[in-house]
Amino acid sequence: MRRFLRDNGLSVALFGLFLVSLIGQALTGWRAQAEELRLHELPAIGFLPYLTSGHFISAVFENWESEFLQMAAYVLLTIFLFQKGASESKKPDEDNPEDESPSAHRGDPDAPGPVHRGGLLLKLYSHSLSIALVTLFLASFWLHLAGSTRRINEEALQHHQPPQTITDTLVDPQFWYESFQNWQSEFLSIGVLLVLGIYLRERGSPESKPVAAPHAATGH
Repeated sequence: MRRFLRDNGLSVALFGLFLVSLIGQALTGWRAQAEELRLHELPAIGFLPYLTSGHFISAVFENWESEFLQMAAYVLLTIFLFQKGASESKKPDEDNPEDESPSAHRGDPDAPGPVHRGGLLLKLYSHSLSIALVTLFLASFWLHLAGSTRRINEEALQHHQPPQTITDTLVDPQFWYESFQNWQSEFLSIGVLLVLGIYLRERGSPESKPVAAPHAATGH
């Protein structure tokens, strides 16, 4: 177990922080909605029913959507675009190992299975990271849309108003306001990290260039 935690400490810590934060969001969101229902003189709902409510689903996937969009866009943009001096950019004036054809390693015994098999499987595997991230973004977008529709209809029921369809939500400015307010912050944060990484350092972190590396040095 100690060896496992040492070798996987970063992912264990990040997923642990995610779980703690998600539980915190669920508990505080449940309490906040209970107060809102109380102000409208409506009965509170239990914690487990709250987890399937539009209030919770919409809020969770509104944030997931922007995170996966940011990561998918970053992975795809770094294929074609460069940032001189950034540790996460390919070198603009050199050959980069990321562009090397995987077919040259078909005989490597440590290469992943798709590299040995080649064909369509290798083609898909060569783009599997972006495929996974785009799929997660689209799934989160759909769940944000469905959750927002459920939340709107829950509120409409409380106020004796007609329900709304998913199509109605899709053309609702409020839905896009929720999306764009998260998208802009995600693109800003990754852009700031990219530029700050040119001039600033964090010793010991592989996300930073070596402390003594010149500002103009691109990549690790």
